[in-house]
Amino acid sequence: MLIFRFLKIILIGFRFGLDDILLSHPRLRLLRPVFTLVPFRARLKLPRAVRLRLALEKLGPIFVKFGQMLSTRRDLLAQDFADELAKLQDQVPPFPSNLAIATLEKVYEKPIDEVFSKFQKEPVASASVAQVHFATLHDGTKVAIKILRPDIAPVIAHDIALMETGAWLLEAIWPDGKRLKLRQVVIEFARHLADELDLVREASNCSQLRRNFLDSSLLFVPEVYWDYCHSEVMVMERVQGIPISHVEVLRKHGIDIPQLARVGVEIFFTQVFRDGYFHADMHPGNIFVGLDGRYIAIDFGIMGTLSDEDKNYLAQNFLGFFRRDYRRVAQAHIEAGWAPRNTRVNDFEASIRAVCEPIFDKPLKEIYFGRVLLRLFQVSRQFNVEIQPQLVLLQKTLLNIEGLGRDLDPDLDLWKTAKPFLESWMSEQMGWRGLESHIQKEAPNWAKMLPEIPRLIHYQLGQERAQIMEERLTELVAQEKKQSRLLALVAVLLAALLAALVFTQLYI
Repeated sequence: MLIFRFLKIILIGFRFGLDDILLSHPRLRLLRPVFTLVPFRARLKLPRAVRLRLALEKLGPIFVKFGQMLSTRRDLLAQDFADELAKLQDQVPPFPSNLAIATLEKVYEKPIDEVFSKFQKEPVASASVAQVHFATLHDGTKVAIKILRPDIAPVIAHDIALMETGAWLLEAIWPDGKRLKLRQVVIEFARHLADELDLVREASNCSQLRRNFLDSSLLFVPEVYWDYCHSEVMVMERVQGIPISHVEVLRKHGIDIPQLARVGVEIFFTQVFRDGYFHADMHPGNIFVGLDGRYIAIDFGIMGTLSDEDKNYLAQNFLGFFRRDYRRVAQAHIEAGWAPRNTRVNDFEASIRAVCEPIFDKPLKEIYFGRVLLRLFQVSRQFNVEIQPQLVLLQKTLLNIEGLGRDLDPDLDLWKTAKPFLESWMSEQMGWRGLESHIQKEAPNWAKMLPEIPRLIHYQLGQERAQIMEERLTELVAQEKKQSRLLALVAVLLAALLAALVFTQLYI
């Protein structure tokens, strides 16, 4: 099975001329005449990035998802590849409804009529990993049911195994393979897929995000019905809204489009800088707008988190950018271990300045964060900076938000909209408010530790006293040994002297 699938991948690669991409490297151009003899090799009319996208679409949904994920790694890819792969759409035909019903009856161990009063057999959405059906609970609650594709795990396992093999071969024969860390990218992709295959995990993601925005006037997150959730099934509140990409329909319902764009930015920065927990797949297909103007989020398979260390890194970098202190930005990367220790700070600083300095001379609405990020990633690649996965998700989401916002309102000023959140957050992280926040966070631990301090001090003093006594005894033993050696030496010398005197008396 794997062999046939591997052969199919090779044939599709030749069909779309992907070998030309591999042989474009100077060290491998000598092999080009050999590959031109392949009879089914494609004529290279389309650009290389377009051919790669078409090949991935032909290979199937798992490779499409891989291309989507790869498009976010702009620190690794050339810009034409990243832009083209971002166009990949995760749209596949639905699987038969009888299979969906069979999955539900297997999970609930009872006929579907006993679980739901109504079940809509025709799916309302379908993707590579799961599809969605509408249903009604016996108490009248309308729900959406996400059902995992039957036997999807073995298919994914096969394709991942082939991707790992291909990545290993490319790293072995392609000079740029190791720099691009292809095997590491495949491993990262496999981890994301594993998360998406567990719908209980997605349900918990949804539940957490809902809790963060429970009383929000900006974002609505559907409720999860845990009694009906399983690793293969997720049941949540059915939501009704207008796809955010249908701008004209939104206008007809009286939605303020420029305000909607600003709210999207506010939601993103609230997730990132208030909660450190954000929806990392905010493309138009996953966002609806309610008639009350609130955003409605769906599909919670990919979420991003930021630790305190990540936030501290971001704070230092944002402060450096705001103050035009590019040397501090360069040093922050090196101190965090993301740039090699032997990186020349002056060169790194100059490259960052070349990217960022021009934006300060432009009107705010002409500053495109996405373009700045792309150039920063190019600099990162030049200096072998290790881009952390959670920050890759962050930049991917920021690019989505900026693109979505400018589609809604071409005059959207992302910088002006985001700046109050960044300033407030940095004040909380770096200023007196940050100190107060940290004290409040650590106070319960201090209350627990405070009564233990005398005992700990006594224990430490006892340890130090014992250590001092041990060192003193060791010193005394060493001195005693030294004195014993001296006494032995003196005794030997005295014996020799006595022997010499006796010898002198006998023979004189």
